[in-house]
Amino acid sequence: MSRLPVCSGAKAIRAFERAGWNRDRQKGDHVILFKPGAVIVLTVPLHKELAKGTLRRLIRDSGMTVEEFHSKL
Repeated sequence: MSRLPVCSGAKAIRAFERAGWNRDRQKGDHVILFKPGAVIVLTVPLHKELAKGTLRRLIRDSGMTVEEFHSKL
């Protein structure tokens, strides 16, 4: 298992967009992403550094592995 990267919310959003997720809307400092055909949405906080648990949950919910997320960064 690869180590979880340390990244900001903006970097994580760019990585998810490269994986096919699209911005739906933003409320405050949270950006909501959707993917056509997916049942769930991702809510990414625009923090300078995402907490490890938050980032791990977003990666898991998106259906990617940590390695795939690394390649999208």
